[in-house]
Amino acid sequence: MKKIVYPAIAAVFMFNSCGNKSDKFDATGAFEATEVIVSSEATGKILRFDLQEGDKLSAGEEVGCVDSLQLYYKKEQLGAGLRAVDIAKPDIRKQIAVLEQQIATAKSERQRMENLVKAKAGNQKQLDDIVHQIEFLHKQLDAQQSSLSKTFSRADAEAEGLVFQVMQLDDMIAKCRIVNPLTGTVLIKYAEAGEITSPGKPLYKIADTDLLFLRAYITADQLSQLKAGQSVSVYSDFGEGKQREYAGTITWISDKSEFTPKGVQTKNERANLVYAMKIAVKNDGYLKIGQYGEVKF
Repeated sequence: MKKIVYPAIAAVFMFNSCGNKSDKFDATGAFEATEVIVSSEATGKILRFDLQEGDKLSAGEEVGCVDSLQLYYKKEQLGAGLRAVDIAKPDIRKQIAVLEQQIATAKSERQRMENLVKAKAGNQKQLDDIVHQIEFLHKQLDAQQSSLSKTFSRADAEAEGLVFQVMQLDDMIAKCRIVNPLTGTVLIKYAEAGEITSPGKPLYKIADTDLLFLRAYITADQLSQLKAGQSVSVYSDFGEGKQREYAGTITWISDKSEFTPKGVQTKNERANLVYAMKIAVKNDGYLKIGQYGEVKF
């Protein structure tokens, strides 16, 4: 195993324990890590799932995928619907061109008739009829423009709805990719390729084992001596009376007391009420989750 040396770790050394062990520590506990259960975000058959227990994974690494073929077909169907909506949009400019031409012709005719009336060679009624015809054509043009604009706006709204459905499908297709959320070690694998999964179904558990936390318990008397950010010494047993020392940093101290958990020792083992605390320790590869540890302030 390759040994990684962290600058934050104090000199690590081995020594044989001797004398009364209770004099060598102020509290005890077990090492734990930040564990994340990665669950499926999609429904379907797991086509690929490339990980095993003990694998080291990086954040953002794709480790598998769920069948997304039906989602792809649905997206293509919506794409066809978008194209159909675009084709069905009216060409307002072309559809009102005929009326605009009729209005232009009527206006020319009105000008000609006005000249004839002024020259007393035309009929006033004919001129009035042309004026009324122009007014009617203008109203017809306004009505057609309004109707075409509404049809165009309705098509735009329909297309916008389809676009959002495509975006939704894109998101669902993306969630068919199984992407690892954090850098760490795979602890438990719950599923295999070929199985059917669904949203919320656990796939695997991963934890950051490079930084472990010793959860220990202290008495009220010890509480006054400690604060978050304080450095302490942490020890871990490795059998045959050997221990390894690590530099630890207190990251959290509970503000509520609780009854001493079963199997936990403190400096004053007769104490009934204790306070939980967490001590961050850089892992050199030897520490394991659940391993027993001791701390000295």
